Amino acid sequence: MKKTITLILALCLLSTALSGCTEKTTSTTAETDGWQTVSDAYVYCLPLVLVNATMEAMTNTVEPSDTRAPINQLIHAKGLATAASKDIVTPNVDTVYSQAFLDLTDTAMVYVKPKTNRFCSVEVMDAYTNAVSILGSGGDTQDQQTYLFTGPNYKGTVPDNMKQVSLPTNLSWILIRTVCNGDADLDNVYAIQNQMQLLPLDAYLSGEPYTPPTGTDNPKNDFVPITAVDAMTPQAFFDTANQLLVNNPPTTADAPLMKALSSINVGPGCTFDVSVLGDNASEKWKTMVTNLTGVLATDCSKFSVALGSWSYFGEPIAKFGTEYEFRALIAINGIAVNPASVAIYPKAYKDSNGETLNGSNAYTIHFDKNALPPTQENGFWSITAYNSDNFLIDNELNRYCINDRSGFALNEDGSLDILVQTNAPDASKLSNWLPVSSDDFHLYLRIYLPQESVLNGQWSAPVIKKVV
Repeated sequence: MKKTITLILALCLLSTALSGCTEKTTSTTAETDGWQTVSDAYVYCLPLVLVNATMEAMTNTVEPSDTRAPINQLIHAKGLATAASKDIVTPNVDTVYSQAFLDLTDTAMVYVKPKTNRFCSVEVMDAYTNAVSILGSGGDTQDQQTYLFTGPNYKGTVPDNMKQVSLPTNLSWILIRTVCNGDADLDNVYAIQNQMQLLPLDAYLSGEPYTPPTGTDNPKNDFVPITAVDAMTPQAFFDTANQLLVNNPPTTADAPLMKALSSINVGPGCTFDVSVLGDNASEKWKTMVTNLTGVLATDCSKFSVALGSWSYFGEPIAKFGTEYEFRALIAINGIAVNPASVAIYPKAYKDSNGETLNGSNAYTIHFDKNALPPTQENGFWSITAYNSDNFLIDNELNRYCINDRSGFALNEDGSLDILVQTNAPDASKLSNWLPVSSDDFHLYLRIYLPQESVLNGQWSAPVIKKVV
């Protein structure tokens, strides 16, 4: 994909891309530009279409619940994620989520973040999954703050007692992570959630009690977002993307790419014609979608940071700029991640011998004495297991991770061994057991508020050793 050469050129090209889709496309275009242009268009639009699908699924309700809420209303989860959680891939089981999807087209929204004495961080994302702002680092005790979320066309003033968060898109996703120290701690999390407020600016300024409007429940929107997007036809995908691009416009830095994509009528307000894809379009499309993750992983390997058997994606994660392949890869595998300064997510899918992790074997994850992940104040760590579909693994204990709040037992020398296997170990080792399925699986080592020794590579990650 092309990069911006100069700001002046970008502005000129953006104007062209936004004002004129091609009047007609033919198979000659596809023959000339090939499927590379189609692939570029898909990669660019994928996070936008996926965020929209996630919004459609999670706002598909009449009244708020612990899993759904109408647009511009908070969803407060009442527990940690489980194997039944399918709305987003690779959910964590360290924090209780509160979240909302915002439509800022016609209104600005006020969010009141209560005072907390624990990790409670608000990630504010645009429609493309960029983290526009992180409200509260999660570190020190945080006093109450009032924020005003505004869209790209907002012309009003910002009240003196508010901090403005200006979004470049009208569709926004706010994801609030509040750390939970097990079921006994849930009431404390609920107390924080109950103090949060989200309401339109005019309703906030009126001082009157606010009753949010009811939503709608459409059975067609009861789907797993990533599955629904993967199953889209080319026509449905690009029709959706073109419509979304109108209210969630490309940036000036995107202008060179948007100019290229206009050749196949992908862009704000364009009308896509599937005939541009030529013969056997359906088969080629399915092949492209199926192979995409592997292609993106190869293209984005330059952003990977190695930690022994583990690796994680570093900068510019969560603030992607024109790294469109990177943005799409993260959307597929772990949508709504934090910037590295807030959290890193080292992943392992092979053991210390370089063999793929599989539940037919048993493994130990070994930390040397005094070598647990170092974090800043109110930071924490966890190791979570996922199936190959990036969802949590169902098991008899409903245990999906081992973390620094787990009641694990240290070895006599002060080291730690986490047992990763399908079958339960002896009762004396049960507290250290991380259950997995009998198939291929992978692990995420999440480190929230990592110390500098983690980010600069001085800290050594644990070793994953096959024992059976």
